[in-house]
Amino acid sequence: MIKFDLKDRVAVVTGGAQGFGLAITERFIDSGAKVVIWDIDENEAKKAIDKVNSKNLSSQIVDVSNIETINNKLSEIETTHGKIDIFINNAGVAGKNTTVAEYPVDEWNKVINLNLNAVFYCCKAVVPYMEKNNYGRIVNIASIAGKEGNPNASAYSTSKAGVIGLTKSLGKELAQKNIAVNCVTPAAAKTRIFDQMTEEHINYMLSKIPRNKFAKVEELASLVTWLSSEENSFSTAAVFDLSGGRATY
Repeated sequence: MIKFDLKDRVAVVTGGAQGFGLAITERFIDSGAKVVIWDIDENEAKKAIDKVNSKNLSSQIVDVSNIETINNKLSEIETTHGKIDIFINNAGVAGKNTTVAEYPVDEWNKVINLNLNAVFYCCKAVVPYMEKNNYGRIVNIASIAGKEGNPNASAYSTSKAGVIGLTKSLGKELAQKNIAVNCVTPAAAKTRIFDQMTEEHINYMLSKIPRNKFAKVEELASLVTWLSSEENSFSTAAVFDLSGGRATY
């Protein structure tokens, strides 16, 4: 396994207690970073802390759809660690699998709020900390659905497309500063988000992947770790596919 140097870096990983988030957290710890998991599930956060078993890992229970909570928790991290170098927007929800005509409005709003609005809130709140220290790496976890548009997943596809647009906009805003903003568009991986999907939808996603297999969380974690490192001093406002050949642009 290639080791990236994140020594003395302070990172926040939203939805960091499981799935992609936990894999990223583990890779960051292995690379020397101090990591703060943000998760809304206290039991899962405790399990993650026990599993990783590192003095460099801590957690905060955070609702990332609440801008006031985000600001308070970032202030606490700066007080404890002195800075915030890396921020990974990973928390998200799949939403229902149904047609646009039948999609419940309250479900639409829930998915957009967590998958897109929360990413905006977190970016808005963390950028001033990075500007103050003239260093930052933000990686937003989008999805191939944001580029391809999965049928019967309109809210999810739309929210992830929005994350891609936000990444490009913010990356360009900060391009003259030592702050890189990128996003990753993975195909599906076998995480707990599958529990929110129908078997038909899961099979549809697999059928679209030329590799004929789902992504590994470890592969995504490797890419995110490089994007979060000082080695990545050039790439910003970019979209990195991890789609097993599915991406067509």
